[in-house]
Amino acid sequence: MTSVCRDCCTSQPGTGRCRACGSPRLLAHPEHDRLTIAHVDCDAFYAAIEKRDDPSLRDRPLIIGGGRRGVVSTACYLARVSGVHSAMPMFQALKACPDAVVIRPNMEKYVRVGRQVRAMMLDLTPLVEPVSIDEAFLDLSGTERLHGRSPALTLVRFAAQVEAEIGISVSIGLSDTKFLAKIASDLDKPRGFSILGRAEAEAFLADKPVSILPGIGQAAKARLAELGLRKVADLGRSDPRLLQAALGRDASRLAKLARGEDERPVRSERETKSVSSETTFSADLKAFEIMRPILWRQCEKVSARLKRAGLAASSVTLKLKDDGFRQRTRTRGGLAPTQLADSLFVHGEALLREACDGTAYRLIGIGGGDLCDATHADRGDLVDGSTKRIREREAALDRVREKFGDHSIQRGLAFASAPLRERGKA
Repeated sequence: MTSVCRDCCTSQPGTGRCRACGSPRLLAHPEHDRLTIAHVDCDAFYAAIEKRDDPSLRDRPLIIGGGRRGVVSTACYLARVSGVHSAMPMFQALKACPDAVVIRPNMEKYVRVGRQVRAMMLDLTPLVEPVSIDEAFLDLSGTERLHGRSPALTLVRFAAQVEAEIGISVSIGLSDTKFLAKIASDLDKPRGFSILGRAEAEAFLADKPVSILPGIGQAAKARLAELGLRKVADLGRSDPRLLQAALGRDASRLAKLARGEDERPVRSERETKSVSSETTFSADLKAFEIMRPILWRQCEKVSARLKRAGLAASSVTLKLKDDGFRQRTRTRGGLAPTQLADSLFVHGEALLREACDGTAYRLIGIGGGDLCDATHADRGDLVDGSTKRIREREAALDRVREKFGDHSIQRGLAFASAPLRERGKA
């Protein structure tokens, strides 16, 4: 079997230690020359950047987050050893790791570094699909001629280049599907490189909990547990009708994932900047109280699109067009990432109230921007216990609508008398 040294980037026969540099970090797998789909994830991204910029922090536990009433954005691996993790209330994190240094997030800096890493990815292949500021999928199919080496060796050299030129590390998963590549990238953090081949995928997944499958949250996990379906292999053996009853329209997709099958391509289209919905009125409107329920319905649409796309918004933009076709936009940024209609509406409503100054409007729209992966959404904090209740309420409404249609259940706030023509975009 051929191996690739992850330190000096040489290929060689056999396993063990590198014959050129003595490193034990050899990458060897029967399929490594044939697999082309990768997931690249920066390790403890925010914390790694801060440690790079301040060497005195290198050997100290570091937490990136807000004040004592806030939550942890990320923690370095030294802090994680003490039990600190993302979304943990800050007071708990400091109790678990009292010696930790706490730094507030510097998003401008993190975005700048994220763009540097993204540019290096695009040097490998044009097929780069960003997932968030610090991770992306890559399809290296057909790049062997371009780079003169296999995708696996290309990625090994990429990881070394990121460390040398940017000063942070990445973990890489390589497989033949996005789902398996994502799982592989989590297997050996930090500075990991794991390969999960087609031949071993189903057996590898069999004894994993069903929650490893994207789209199965706590509610779906509980429903499946009631049916005795707790492991991935249980899904593959279950009656499709049983899965349909428990998971709705996601049943077929999740059953395929349980077998390691994922048909989603790596999409290199322009990165989604926002998810929005607009409504054009049949008659111009001025009154806040008339436009308020219309805005609520648009927030519900944006929320549904964010949830389907697995995204969360960190800014809210209100768009208005007056009777002279002049457009006004107002944005609130720097928000906690959210998928919830309630959260979008709170900010959109405040912006709308300010804009209702007697001007007649013919169009209203609401959008969520500064998108990130849904795993960062609606975490709440120690003080704000309402987030969990709102999230559970919206999840219950979503399940009813999934089963009986979008108009089967509505909050009273959604009703308005004005006739509308609607259009949405994402």
